[in-house]
Amino acid sequence: MNDQKKIQRASAKLPRGLADRGPAEIAATEKMLAAIRKSYELYGFEAVETPFIEYTEALGKFLPDLDRPNEGVFSFKDDDEAWLSLRYDLTAPLARYVAENYDKLPKPYRSYRAGYVFRNEKPGPGRFRQFMQFDADTVGSASVAADAEMCMMAADTLEALGIKRGDYVIKVNNRKVLDGVLEVIGLSGEENAGRRMTVLRAIDKLDRLGLEGVRLLLGPGRKDESGDFTKGAGLAAEQIDRVEAYVTAPGMGALETSFAESALARQGLEELAEIAALAGAGGYGTDRVRIDPSVVRGLEYYTGPVFEAELTFEVTGEDGAPVRFGSIGGGGRYDGLVGRFRGENVPATGFSIGVSRLFSALKAIRSPLVDGSALRGPVVVLVLDKGETARYQRFVAELRSAGIAAELYLGSSGMNAQLKYADKRGAVCAVIQGSNERDHVDGPQVTIRDLVVGAELAAATKDRADYVELRAKAQFSVPESGLVDAVGQVLARHT
Repeated sequence: MNDQKKIQRASAKLPRGLADRGPAEIAATEKMLAAIRKSYELYGFEAVETPFIEYTEALGKFLPDLDRPNEGVFSFKDDDEAWLSLRYDLTAPLARYVAENYDKLPKPYRSYRAGYVFRNEKPGPGRFRQFMQFDADTVGSASVAADAEMCMMAADTLEALGIKRGDYVIKVNNRKVLDGVLEVIGLSGEENAGRRMTVLRAIDKLDRLGLEGVRLLLGPGRKDESGDFTKGAGLAAEQIDRVEAYVTAPGMGALETSFAESALARQGLEELAEIAALAGAGGYGTDRVRIDPSVVRGLEYYTGPVFEAELTFEVTGEDGAPVRFGSIGGGGRYDGLVGRFRGENVPATGFSIGVSRLFSALKAIRSPLVDGSALRGPVVVLVLDKGETARYQRFVAELRSAGIAAELYLGSSGMNAQLKYADKRGAVCAVIQGSNERDHVDGPQVTIRDLVVGAELAAATKDRADYVELRAKAQFSVPESGLVDAVGQVLARHT
């Protein structure tokens, strides 16, 4: 009787809201990040990096879901009973870093950082628990020029990534204007904090739901196509009309007239006018940077201008209908975030790109940054005689010394399977040496097989005019001493 315990198999399954990435996507993402980095550095921003984990208290509770104050972040207790959390964005950790190093940093402090952030939220289509952001921030400047610069840099960055002018717009609003509107309709005060967020979320859905959908969310609530009901803000008809007048205002002048009784709204409108003037002076017209009252931005820590980078071209939606691609990033002014650690406000503004969403956008427009040819794998040196492994290893070392990526086949299969392996690795060529090559009358030889030309040859007919020439290119032999030059010539054919 077999007393051996049955081995319990683990489930090879990724949790929802997470994604693996292969070498092609990683390489394409790195090219995209390099382009963003170059654009940020052109504006004088320098790199900084903060850890994935912070004290929960340092991150604060600034996620948009006020009705879920204890959720949204992944948290755990340290061995000293302190609560730690995975960062949910890159801005809160930056605020901690600046406060901790405040006296050592130049002010204004201009920095950029890229990395993964984590949200403990219900996953769904396009909604992940782990995703990458790429941020740039200016800390220590209260000037509206810093906000205008963020908008201009966002526009330049998108164009550097291959997004054409006319296919994007940087939309700008001001939380002071929004807060002034809420003040005018009677929703100021801490007791109305929840209703204010409901109103802001409703305004944020204007592009997706239209004016009628927003009015329902401002009032009793709205039932969507699936039958799910979203409770509204419960505003009276007159309050809803004032909000509608705000989101449909034809221009800055109309807003100034409609909400003149709010000093906060007037201040916000003045800042927006200054941003528009600065952008215009820099050559950024309303086709690139535009004032838009519907921009909200969900995070609670914004205190002034807010911006959103929106892609205006259409893609095919899940239902097969064309849809506008939408937002791929945004940001705004957060003058109180660093001050949480210092007891005084420290002005700051920043912009964040959603890397994964931007990657999807660049794929949609077939940007050469992410839609290039398939990754080329290393040269594969076949192992046909186990007793000659040291000799094969020398070939690999010679190629690597010449700066050519190469690997020794480490499996146990025969020649045909090894060539199939090289093909799966995306190798341009394979190096072959059996006894025939090794014992050649003219001295030891190596055979170079061009796998790219070989695939073309396999699909060709023998009456093709260049068939003989292709055969000669697809496989040829050289002395061992000519290995590096021969492989280099084959690789040069396919660069």
